[in-house]
Amino acid sequence: MRLFVFGGSGGAGAQVLAQALGAGHRVTALARTPESIPSHARLAVLRGDVLEPEGWRGALAGHHAVLSCLGSPDRRPTTVYSQGIAGIVAALSDSGVRRLTCVTSASLGLSPSAPLSQRLLIGRVVRPLYRHMYADMARMEDIVAASDLDWTIVRPPRLTNGVLTGTYRTAVNGHLPRTRSLSRADLAHYLLNHLDDPVSRRSRVEISR
Repeated sequence: MRLFVFGGSGGAGAQVLAQALGAGHRVTALARTPESIPSHARLAVLRGDVLEPEGWRGALAGHHAVLSCLGSPDRRPTTVYSQGIAGIVAALSDSGVRRLTCVTSASLGLSPSAPLSQRLLIGRVVRPLYRHMYADMARMEDIVAASDLDWTIVRPPRLTNGVLTGTYRTAVNGHLPRTRSLSRADLAHYLLNHLDDPVSRRSRVEISR
């Protein structure tokens, strides 16, 4: 499979690249600093910015799927998620590529059955602290869901640098009763191994260990 990855130099994106190449896929990655991504015979790294689609949109044609692992840890107002995905969606529509998987956060749709302590922590501390990021993530989800692409929005909890286990729980268009944490390696494993899963098409998927 030929994959195009946005955010490949970040923690989750780096795991996607490593596992995709290890599985034999051919991958194109966009990065502002290509030298930060290890070279590989089946990897092409383009220098560019997701917010400047004129520099990369022509390279999308011929790929089977696009994976977006865009991220911005900044607490200031941001449009990286929404503006970035808007450019990706428009470029995909023009290129003929249909499959899009992107990553947001389980905190956008916390289960009402989650423990009170977790709801208080996220509702009163985490969301207010990162309110700009979550607001832009929500706009990102709206843009993806309004498209006619074969999309999947994946909502992980707190991400860690733990090892790959291949063991995790998922809920399609629903909530997990208790979200804990998830390694970036396991997130990448799900993203890559469910590209052909019809159940996840045009769906939001919560995932946690």
